[in-house]
Amino acid sequence: MNEQLLARIKGCATLPSLPAIAVQVLELAQRDEADMGEIARVISKDPALTGKILRTVNSSFYGRAQTISTISQSLVILGLQSVKTLVLGFSLVSNLAKSKSKGFKHIDYWRHSMFGATAARVIAAKVGIVQQEEAFLAGLLADIGMLVLDQVLEEEYGQLLEGYKSHDDVSRLELASLEVSHAEVSGLLAEQWKLPPILRTPVTWHHNPEAVEDPALRKMTEVIRLASRCADVFVDADAAPAIADVRAFGKSVLGLESEVIDELLGQILTKTREIAPLFEINLGPTDTLENILKRANETLIQLTLQSQMQSHTLQEQNEKLKHQALTDRLTGLANRAAFEQESQRLWDQAQATGMPIVLLMIDLDKFKSINDTYGHPTGDETLRTVGKTLKMAARAQDLAARYGGEELVLLLPDTPREIGTVIAETVRRAIESKPIVNGDVQLKVTASIGVASWEKGSPLKTLAHIVKAADLGLYNAKHSGRNRVKVFNPRPQIAAA
Repeated sequence: MNEQLLARIKGCATLPSLPAIAVQVLELAQRDEADMGEIARVISKDPALTGKILRTVNSSFYGRAQTISTISQSLVILGLQSVKTLVLGFSLVSNLAKSKSKGFKHIDYWRHSMFGATAARVIAAKVGIVQQEEAFLAGLLADIGMLVLDQVLEEEYGQLLEGYKSHDDVSRLELASLEVSHAEVSGLLAEQWKLPPILRTPVTWHHNPEAVEDPALRKMTEVIRLASRCADVFVDADAAPAIADVRAFGKSVLGLESEVIDELLGQILTKTREIAPLFEINLGPTDTLENILKRANETLIQLTLQSQMQSHTLQEQNEKLKHQALTDRLTGLANRAAFEQESQRLWDQAQATGMPIVLLMIDLDKFKSINDTYGHPTGDETLRTVGKTLKMAARAQDLAARYGGEELVLLLPDTPREIGTVIAETVRRAIESKPIVNGDVQLKVTASIGVASWEKGSPLKTLAHIVKAADLGLYNAKHSGRNRVKVFNPRPQIAAA
């Protein structure tokens, strides 16, 4: 957090303050036994404010059947909270709308605030929040920190926000450049005004509702977050991203289906058109929701296609990375980690089905002398060539891997020992017949192969046993003259071990 900037904000002489009439009404409303008559008299002292309140309560925004002609009637019929909200809203907007600078676009700010306030009230009613008037006021005040930053930073703030595409980008721009967001500044102002938590918390955290611990306050904050994004639908030049976010957030957080969201957007547009003139806020030309959704859906289709393509590309990249992580770079065979993982699966499968399984352990004869005589590049080419030979010999169900150094393995599921032995001999001959060519160097290599098998009744009880058995077969092949296949034949006492 930018403490220096916060200090400048707190010391700003032109920091917005609550109008005197709003302070009086708040003080009277907070008393244990609020005097409705006194509150009505205080409000009635301001004819312009009184006129705005009466026009509003008699508008279709509140949908009252009977005409209300006095503030006293408003307090009785609508309740203290509704009237208090209107007093705060009208008096604040009246005061703050006079503030102009060379900073950000004030017209867009007020349009967004008006849509956000109406959206908050509509959504609060839909999700069963009783404090719908508080929701309206919180939506109206949520971004007041932008006005404060505009006053304190002037042209610097306008330059910061120049060219932003959506109100939803504002916090990211602020945090990146100023290390403080307008929501935090809104919360600071709400605290100075001593607004109750039901207003202060959603105003402060509406961009991060998950940070609010109190369930009731978090739900109100989620409503204000959704309301702010609903406002973007009507203010942004491209409504598609906002509509996608509104539908996703409404579904995942508040349980609202897309059809319900679209219905609420229609109500928000209608009610904002009704209430904005009463606050003397010019919404400018606003298109029909049908046209907005039509344009947005066309864009969303493109975004979905792009997203699917990106997802497919990402999946391919992930598969490639996964393959690389499990593949030996030099030979192109599975690496030791992949062998241990997949061989265990194939072993478990053999145990479950009772089908035989064979393991070939392959070691290149006198490989060290190849490196010593011809150099490591030739040794690498030898491993590459033998790796290709083994890959060609492997069937679709087989697992060919580099076990370590010049040792390779071939695991043959669903294969009896006799067939495994034939395959081992085929591999040996293929290695022997394939010359190694590396530049001017051409040489012949051979391999020794140990074979071990498991079938029902075998004394080899674990994967480790069959690996050890194949290794013993390989040892026997090496010490019997190399370039040959030796099959491990377990003795009775090995079964006991």
